[in-house]
Amino acid sequence: MSQLRPRLAVIATSVLLLGGCAGLTSTSDDADPSTSSSSPSTTDDSGQAAPEAEESEDPDAPTSWGPTTGELEQARELVGSWSSEQLAGGVIVGRFHGTDPQEPARMVRELHLAGVSVTGANVSDRDQVLAMTSAIVDAAAADGRDHPPVIGVDQEGGYVSHLRGIATEFPHFQTAGLAIAADARLGRRVTRAAAFATGLELRDLGFTWVFAPVADVTIGAADPTIGARSPSTDPRLASQAVGAAIKGYDDAGVVSTVKHFPGHGGATSDSHDTLPVLDSTRAELAAQDLPPFESAFRQEAPAVMLSHLDLTAIAPGVPASMAPEVYDLLREDLGFEGVAITDSLGMGAVGGRPTPALQALQAGADLLLMPVDTATTHGIVADAIDSGLVSRSRVEEAAARVVAVQLWQARVAARRPVPADVVERARAASADLESAAY
Repeated sequence: MSQLRPRLAVIATSVLLLGGCAGLTSTSDDADPSTSSSSPSTTDDSGQAAPEAEESEDPDAPTSWGPTTGELEQARELVGSWSSEQLAGGVIVGRFHGTDPQEPARMVRELHLAGVSVTGANVSDRDQVLAMTSAIVDAAAADGRDHPPVIGVDQEGGYVSHLRGIATEFPHFQTAGLAIAADARLGRRVTRAAAFATGLELRDLGFTWVFAPVADVTIGAADPTIGARSPSTDPRLASQAVGAAIKGYDDAGVVSTVKHFPGHGGATSDSHDTLPVLDSTRAELAAQDLPPFESAFRQEAPAVMLSHLDLTAIAPGVPASMAPEVYDLLREDLGFEGVAITDSLGMGAVGGRPTPALQALQAGADLLLMPVDTATTHGIVADAIDSGLVSRSRVEEAAARVVAVQLWQARVAARRPVPADVVERARAASADLESAAY
C-alpha cells in the first residue's frame, strides 16, 4: 500500500453538514479551485489527516463525489438483485463500429451494458447523433433501467474532439492554463464557463458523460501524447484549470472524467502504441503529477480515468489501470470514492494481455472502457463472476458506483434545463476562453 499521502477520511463532517447537492453553484464563483472548495479538504493546513467522521444516516447527505448517500444505497440494492450477465454489462462501456444508431442500442439492450463510448467514426451529423443517443436511452429503458446509460465522448477541446462539426469547437485545454497565468481570477472564470457550456451542449445532444478534463501536467516537447491537451507545465496552474473545469461540468449536470491518473504528461512514449515507462519517484509524482487530481477531488470529481503507464516506483511492469497499488494510491492515499474507469482497453499499451478487462476489474476498476471485443469481454466477466475468479462483491461495488453517479447525473440535469440558445452560449464561452489567453 502506498504511503505517498496520509490516508484521507471517507467523508468529512464539514462535507456532510452541507446537506445539498453538488454542482449547482453559480459559474461566477471566483474561488481558487486549487486551494478551496465547496467541500473542504479532509487534511488540515499542516497536511495531517483530519479526524474521520461517522457516515451520516441522512439519505440526502452528499458523498464526496456527487451522489447522495441515499442514491448510493439505492444503487447497491439494485445491483444486488442483478444476474451475473447484468453485473458484467454494468461495468462495461462498450465500443461499436459504424453510424447506425441501432447498433449501440442493441449492445446496450442485449449485453446490459452500462453504456457506450462514441468516437468520431460513429457520428455523421447532428440528426444522426440525436437519433443514436435517443436509441441508446430507449435501449437502457427496455432493459429495465430507471437511470440513464453512460453515453460518453472525448470532447476535450482542440484536436481531441470527436464531435467536430457537430458541437462547438473549443480551444485546447492548454488555453485554460494560459488564461489563468494571464489573470488567475478571469482565467478560472472563463475555464469554468467553458466547461459549463460544453456540458450543456453535450447534454443537448444526448450525452451523459464527457471524458475530460485532462489533468496531466505535460513536460513539453518530450511528451508525444498529451501536449496541448494539458493545461500547463506548471502543476499549480494545471490544478486551478482542472478544478474550475470540474465545477463547470458539475454545474451542467454532465459526468466529467478527470484523466489520466496518476498523470500521463511525463511519459515520453504514446500509450496508444506501447506501454510507456515512467520512472518518476514517489516524491516526484507527488510534486508534479498528483496536484491537479487532488484539486479535482476537492471539487467533488465524480469519475477518474486510469492511465496505461508502467509506474516503476509503484507497480513496475504492470499498467497502472491494472495495478492494485495504483488503486490504493487513488482511494486510500488520496481519498477518492467515485467511479474509476480505465483508459481504452483497445490501446497498444495493453495489447497482448490475455484478459486486460478482468485484470483491471480485479485490481479495482469500476468501469472497463472500450474493450476490443465488447461481447467477448462481457462473457469473460460474467463467467468470472460465476466461477468466483472475481468476487461478486467486487463487481457489485463497481456497478453500484456507476448506477449512483448516473442517478446523480439525472437529478442534476433535471434541475438544470438546457437553454434554447445553448449553441450561441457555447460559442461565446469558447471565444471568451480564447481571448482571455491571448
